[in-house]
Amino acid sequence: MSVKDVIKNSVYESLGGGTNLPLWNIALIIVIACLIGIYIFMVYKLTSKSAFYSKDLNVTMAGLPLIIAAIMIAMQSNLLVSLGMVGALSIVRFRNAVKNPLDLLYLFWSVSAGIIVGVGLYALAFVMCIIMTILLLVLDMVPNAKAPDLLVLRGKAETMDYERLETVLKANSKYHKEKSRTIRNGETELIIEVRLSDKEGLLRRLGDMKQFTQINCISHDGECRV
Repeated sequence: MSVKDVIKNSVYESLGGGTNLPLWNIALIIVIACLIGIYIFMVYKLTSKSAFYSKDLNVTMAGLPLIIAAIMIAMQSNLLVSLGMVGALSIVRFRNAVKNPLDLLYLFWSVSAGIIVGVGLYALAFVMCIIMTILLLVLDMVPNAKAPDLLVLRGKAETMDYERLETVLKANSKYHKEKSRTIRNGETELIIEVRLSDKEGLLRRLGDMKQFTQINCISHDGECRV
């Protein structure tokens, strides 16, 4: 048999499904992909914040390793199937909005786990799961600094006593900085960023000044960097 015939036969076998995996190997890949999917499901359920937790998203991430592993098995078995898979996946567009940016990490974890298991690198998949779990738990324990409050004050422009306001802010806050000052139709609006040591005391002192028609203290409901 010539070299040309060998090349023809190899190409023909690959197009027709030449490199079929043994049944036991396929079953092993499917089982490991299922176990990793369940593991990701449990980790996401334990570490996700209740305000952002979605069971549907969690189930989706648990099923992704199995689906991706099956795709990888098909792509290894048949060249035509692999080309068809690439073509089909290239035109698929997902428009579902992700509420929490951390969900993207879990999605990529699920997809990459399916790819790694699908090509038979089981040890790498298990090591990645362990390292990802440790990383998520350690970073979750890092405390977040509390964001400063915003103090919104409104009053008549002619009655504003800025020196007295500065004295009250210094006595009742750890830090304060004027962010905005707006004067319109004889009324002044001040927006001041403050870190409060005595919130109730400050609001009481501001009310005793009798020069503000409205006093708002807005607390940031998110997180800021340490």
